[in-house]
Amino acid sequence: MSAGLAMKKEITRDDILPMATYSEERRELRRDLVEKKKFRRQEIGPVCTFYFENYETMWAQIHEMLYIEKGGEEQIDDELSAYNPLIPQGRELVATVMFEIDDPLRRKTFLAKLGGIEETAFFEIDGEKVIGKPEEDVDRTTADGKASAVQFIHFNFSEAQVAAFKKPDTRVILGFDHPAYSHMTILSEDVRAALAKDFD
Repeated sequence: MSAGLAMKKEITRDDILPMATYSEERRELRRDLVEKKKFRRQEIGPVCTFYFENYETMWAQIHEMLYIEKGGEEQIDDELSAYNPLIPQGRELVATVMFEIDDPLRRKTFLAKLGGIEETAFFEIDGEKVIGKPEEDVDRTTADGKASAVQFIHFNFSEAQVAAFKKPDTRVILGFDHPAYSHMTILSEDVRAALAKDFD
């Protein structure tokens, strides 16, 4: 996949490979993607990881779903409508956020304390905060206050914030303002530089 494709904003039916072709190239494509994703992930606190999406990661995800579920032509539109909204649109970053706890009982207890955490994710660039906006497909906190283990969060930046984010060695913080999980971290320069490429 060429570098220019990373900047595309939408996956169309024409972008979908025949499954026979994908099957032949899958191993190499997945290996390439691992390399490209290396600086698109950021751990926050002990059990949370942000995976930042773009055209390439969503293209790969759609092909994997088609490959695994074998739904054929009828499945393609559903996958496009599910994953296209997670491609950043020029002045935003989009993350799949996962709380990863292996033990089911501990996970359930932990997530029960995290209601509304998807509303508290933030970036801070040079002291200015950008608050995350959860994907609106479904409510990710149940009525009884239990958070989902997987969240999809958009961060919309102003032009000035994008310009600041793009500057080498800018101090960029990512974290949560949630009383039960108020962790944050400073992005490494490699991660900042990789994510800066998502902006127009």
